[in-house]
Amino acid sequence: MQVGDPFTEKLLIEACLELMSTDAIVAIQDMGAAGLTSSSFEMASKGGLGIEMDLDAVPMREEGMTPYEIMLSESQERMLMVLKPGREALAKAIMDKWELDFAVVGVLTDSGRMVLKRHGAVVADLPIDPLALASPEYDRPWTAPAKRPVVDAKDVPAVCPAEALKILVACPDLASRRWIYSQYDHMVMGDTVGRPGGDAAVVRIHGTDKAVGITTDVTPRYVLADPYEGGRQAVAEAYRNLSAVGALPMAITDNLNFGNPEKPEIMGQIVEAIRGMGQACTELDFPVVSGNVSLYNETQGNAILPTPAVGGVGLLEDVSKAVSVPFKSAGSNIVLIGETKGWLGASLYLREIAKREDGAPPPVALHRERRAGELVRQLIGDGLVLACHDVSDGGLLVAVAEMSMASDGHIGAQLDAPHTLPLHAWCFGEDQGRYVLEVSDNDLASVLEEAAEHDTTARVIGKTGGHVISVGGRAVPVSELFEANEGWLPSYMGEEMSGH
Repeated sequence: MQVGDPFTEKLLIEACLELMSTDAIVAIQDMGAAGLTSSSFEMASKGGLGIEMDLDAVPMREEGMTPYEIMLSESQERMLMVLKPGREALAKAIMDKWELDFAVVGVLTDSGRMVLKRHGAVVADLPIDPLALASPEYDRPWTAPAKRPVVDAKDVPAVCPAEALKILVACPDLASRRWIYSQYDHMVMGDTVGRPGGDAAVVRIHGTDKAVGITTDVTPRYVLADPYEGGRQAVAEAYRNLSAVGALPMAITDNLNFGNPEKPEIMGQIVEAIRGMGQACTELDFPVVSGNVSLYNETQGNAILPTPAVGGVGLLEDVSKAVSVPFKSAGSNIVLIGETKGWLGASLYLREIAKREDGAPPPVALHRERRAGELVRQLIGDGLVLACHDVSDGGLLVAVAEMSMASDGHIGAQLDAPHTLPLHAWCFGEDQGRYVLEVSDNDLASVLEEAAEHDTTARVIGKTGGHVISVGGRAVPVSELFEANEGWLPSYMGEEMSGH
């Protein structure tokens, strides 16, 4: 595996931005899979030109590399650019300033061919378009995964919600990632408004009042259970994360990670996941603008969980209106947006508490997803929401706990569960399209009225206050949840938790 260097990547970004502010660049492309080969062939093909390249000029980390290795090396932190004639010295000065390698490695031609030279001799002379435009297309056989039965909550053991919550917040899926993100500078230039740990990062567009929301998400166990629904859910979750901070979802990039596509069952996962993702992108007006694919991810014949990761970006016109996860004060109303049916199939409760990994995943009603997102963004834009968090892994009680754990002073919550559902299903069901809002008394009527106008379910489920989370007559201190949530990853990595 190539080794990435985030610091060098940051230098490269800044250097390219500085060079882009001049008129020196004609075209530019990063180097990903297949390294210099893909970037050079693709750029030349798009321009209808040829390239003559001197491989001796290419900066190399190893001595004695062959032309084959030079062209296919996937070393990171590299860009290929076409410069206007006479601008080479300017570009080199900027790269030198940022302590980056710079080399003129070739020239454009009108031949439509890639001519590679090493030690003065031609080592390759290939037509460009056949490689860039005529890649092979495979129509592999595939089998659709068998549908799993719906899990009835009454057939799942009901454990004390306080005890179950302590177990869930300390499981690998939900444990805090602070140990990781605290090791990196996430406050560069002071434009990070929504810091790590929330539904989406919020980064101010430098020098403006606008900001972008940024998120990544996927739930591999859903995709394994039903690739079509899992693909829809991955897109919907990214949409929900952005809406939860007040950002209008604009576009996604996808990263399709699967096992060996030559196996019909794996190819079936790929086909169905993409079909689900495509439908969600269409119905949510959330287009795919880029992406990549990683296949054959197997160890001793066992594939990874199907993981079509989705990265989403959204726009906030006014960064001051962005909303975050932590509860802000005691005595606020806790409002649940969206329908709750207590769906426990493929849930974390089922896996961690009942020790089962079966059942169909929660269905995604995209029309309700869109309505709920539009409602939440409007409420945030109107200043009616103090805090917001989408409901996903672990269900409603986990979402509330995360809002409490993130708050200053660990503000607790007292919840009133309805009697229409089993308590464990209401607390931990992973029904989609839901948000938890913190709303003041003064704004509650307006929030409920707006929800009714959007034909979206909204219900007051409790109040903030104290330092425990209570439901169904049982309570757990937020501090205990916090210690469990923060402690798992440092413990797993063999380090003591400190400074949190």
